[in-house]
Amino acid sequence: MNIGIDARLLTMPVTGIGRYTAELSSELLAQGHDLSLYMPQSPVVGDWSAPNARVRAGRIRGRIGRMLWSQTVLPWQAGRDCLDVFWGPGHRLPRYLSPSVARVVTIHDLVWKHAGETMRPLSRLLDSTLMPDAVRLADRIMAVSRSTADDVEAEFPEARGKVRVVYPGVTALSAPADPGVLRELGVRQPYFLFVGTLEPRKNLRRLLGAYARLPQAVRSAHQFVIAGGKGWGGVDVPDLLTQMGLMGQVLVTGYVTDGQLSTLYANARFLAMPSLYEGFGFPLIEAMSFGVPVVTADISSLPEVAGEAGVLVNPRDEAAIANGLLRLLTDDALHAELAGKARANAARFTWRAAAQSALQVFAEAVDARRAMLGRT
Repeated sequence: MNIGIDARLLTMPVTGIGRYTAELSSELLAQGHDLSLYMPQSPVVGDWSAPNARVRAGRIRGRIGRMLWSQTVLPWQAGRDCLDVFWGPGHRLPRYLSPSVARVVTIHDLVWKHAGETMRPLSRLLDSTLMPDAVRLADRIMAVSRSTADDVEAEFPEARGKVRVVYPGVTALSAPADPGVLRELGVRQPYFLFVGTLEPRKNLRRLLGAYARLPQAVRSAHQFVIAGGKGWGGVDVPDLLTQMGLMGQVLVTGYVTDGQLSTLYANARFLAMPSLYEGFGFPLIEAMSFGVPVVTADISSLPEVAGEAGVLVNPRDEAAIANGLLRLLTDDALHAELAGKARANAARFTWRAAAQSALQVFAEAVDARRAMLGRT
């Protein structure tokens, strides 16, 4: 199958959707399919030197330039490449693709609808404007969870019958290093972990408040480690720590390498991720792939991904979050039970399976496009 891909996110430092694009594209290549990767400039993520990969890279910079490129240069280039299907991996589709080309879009979440106050205003505006367009244009829609699929069908009745759940895979991190790496970061064991960008949707303010509610003896015995790059939206963690009297008990590492991250996961008591909304939740399966259980929210996709390896809490209730933390910090039998299920749960999510499911969706889209055009 000749697959065209909007690969613009491969030209920027890796993000969640960028990693998704790179991993699934790499697996499609490995399974022998021809990919045409359209980018406004040269890639900085992934190796696209395989003989069945064709990179169409421009020299476009800036947000406005990239948006214009996606609706002009990209469809023009795609029209010359004899594609079977075009895939938009991040909520977008070009309006002016050749009518003969099937089109598929991946929807990761509807944050703009369900937690719009946690987004940057421009990002919220673009998603709320361009996602409906992509849903209308698509022959098939891939949703990264059943929860997201349900959200799409509820918001866009015209999408019903077109949505398919295609779970992402867990990205293999490097092997954990010697625990001495943790000491270099300032980590003391035992500890529990948060991983993610420091932004409002991750609910860090309530998570820190929940930690502050724990008995002093429990906090003294268990460090809270926050690993993630600085985000936006007024999430000033040092200021929060000062307000809550938690300085010296919570460690903020900032950005960590993959090697440091795998070591943090492997040695953590558990991962805490009580987000206000997630379309999937990659840190959950990353942590569970190391045999680490999770405390997460009882909303959106998070129970679906956590499976039987997590404690579920109300993310808007500090006391409920605190109770979830306390259970996994002090109940060794519960911790052992959930840890014993973590790896098997993470193993449900592989990029190989994701690629095979995506190919089925692409084939459906091709058939639907041919039927619409009256072809057999």
